[in-house]
Amino acid sequence: MSNSVAPLLRVVTCGSVDDGKSTLIGRLLVETDSVPLDEVDRARTYRRAGSIIPIGEVDYSLLTDGLEAEREQGITIDVAYRHLLLPSGRRVILADGPGHEQYTRNMAVAASDADVALLLVDATKGVRDQTMRHLTVCALMGVGTVIAVVNKLDAKNFDKAVFDDLTEKLLAAANRLGIKGLMIIPVSALLGDNVIEQSNNTPWYSGATILGALQQWQPSKNESENELRLPIQTILRADDWRGYGGTLVSGQLKLGDSFMVLQSGKQAKVAQLFVNGVPSTEATAGQAVAIKPDVEIDISRGDVLCNPDKQLQPADRFSADLVWIGEEPLAHGRSYLLISGPASVNATVTTIRHKLDVNTGHEDAARVLKLNEIGRVTIATEKPIPMDLYQNVRDTGGFLLVDRVTKHTVAAGMVHHVLRRSFNVVPHEFEIDKQARGRLKAQTPKVIWLTGLPGSGKSTLANEVERRLYAAGVHTYLLDGDNVRTGLNKDLGFTATDRAENVRRVGEVAKLMVDAGLIVLVSLVSPFRSDRDAVKDLFEDGEFVEVFVDTPVEICAQRDPKGLYAKAQAGNLPNMTGMGQNYEAPLKPDLVIDGTAELVLSAEKVITKIMA
Repeated sequence: MSNSVAPLLRVVTCGSVDDGKSTLIGRLLVETDSVPLDEVDRARTYRRAGSIIPIGEVDYSLLTDGLEAEREQGITIDVAYRHLLLPSGRRVILADGPGHEQYTRNMAVAASDADVALLLVDATKGVRDQTMRHLTVCALMGVGTVIAVVNKLDAKNFDKAVFDDLTEKLLAAANRLGIKGLMIIPVSALLGDNVIEQSNNTPWYSGATILGALQQWQPSKNESENELRLPIQTILRADDWRGYGGTLVSGQLKLGDSFMVLQSGKQAKVAQLFVNGVPSTEATAGQAVAIKPDVEIDISRGDVLCNPDKQLQPADRFSADLVWIGEEPLAHGRSYLLISGPASVNATVTTIRHKLDVNTGHEDAARVLKLNEIGRVTIATEKPIPMDLYQNVRDTGGFLLVDRVTKHTVAAGMVHHVLRRSFNVVPHEFEIDKQARGRLKAQTPKVIWLTGLPGSGKSTLANEVERRLYAAGVHTYLLDGDNVRTGLNKDLGFTATDRAENVRRVGEVAKLMVDAGLIVLVSLVSPFRSDRDAVKDLFEDGEFVEVFVDTPVEICAQRDPKGLYAKAQAGNLPNMTGMGQNYEAPLKPDLVIDGTAELVLSAEKVITKIMA
């Protein structure tokens, strides 16, 4: 391949804080004339507090710190992107990832799209925890080439023994993580040694410079040679013309080629093909394309087009590696939104198999994943979706988990393998269904979910409602939080994770009872909106009625029917809802009950809602 058509190279720089990432990138930008002269002039005159670089010389680190907060603190917070044009003509997109542990999430985002990682290692401080964490993230994210830059060797008088010691540690870690394309270069980013040209200070090193390594890089595999993967991002309409657009993430597509919609199995041929809005006869991986099929078939946003003879079977159970980037820990059993390309589906982390020790590679047992921790989990999706193994196709094998309430991204995930149970468990369709059972009982099955603080009166209200319905000949069942915890959920505690699983199990039981044709009353604190929303999604429209029993915490504490508030005030109940743990009131409940009102009137309101 000639240099003039060398593929675009995406590079992420990473490593611990103050290892010299921004300085290295700044020097590369200046030495290759890839930065405006006015920015270079500003880098000669502006100085941050504590800077030791004389006025008049270029402070290279200023060229990539994009936020004012970064300039004030002297650290990189956000990912700063810069374009670099190499002498060979190759275009490079440089992503300067933040070094602090709390910003690992930003670095992971940059690594997810990178071909090469420049991993900075401070020769004066050695391989640190964050160095290993970033190296692990690069391995998980499928970064094919890692260039370990042993920086600040000038502070160690370019001692070969220091370089050799760090090389041994880095090679051992790379072998453990399965990183095959590892290069290690001795550098002084501040002085320029081995950045652009070979340094006379390292006569014992004869390898490539950083610039040379970037110019020589070639992709280890050609995505166009892989199986066809075209996730549909948009439906295109013009007069009587209808087409489908998206980024071709894998394989190639030509006029007349046959393709299949993975989700439906429908097949067609490419009648018209456009690349970047221009008619074309073929498209390759990485290009934005639009197609018009030769026949009308149902294609929707989120569908994936593939080769007819290379099917990727949709599944609903996956083993995946997660980089947890949420402020709140991963709640086992809680429902999240899984986003893979243009497709999204509700998903639950059913099992945390282990947490990875980034320094030793040991797989530790874990019940939760916290901010910046990495672990392997089992994920169940609400419906089958087509996902590749991440090592095969990054775009259709990677995903994000999003909190359903805050809409914040909480994890980056990579599919490790598809679980066989996805294909071995097939629901059986029976002749007697929910509607038939409801008709037999002359009622419309539904669940009445009463939520509120402990002591708000939920159980008392549920008991009164059921007593009246029973007297009227209505077939009911009452699921009470404490009663369920004596049997089905006796293994669960009161952490946020256990509460999520408690609500999930009760929701599944309630669904079975609704399927049996019953009117189900659930009395459960269920303090978190996301957990209640996940249960609501289990039911059809109109089957789930959320009732908020609104009682001030002061009244609940006065009632204290089970002595829970007294225990919490004494410090013996740290996870008490309303005291040590927050309660998230419903934003749009179907019915609000004043917990201080007369019981009979409140029961009548609930019954009216049930019979509506």
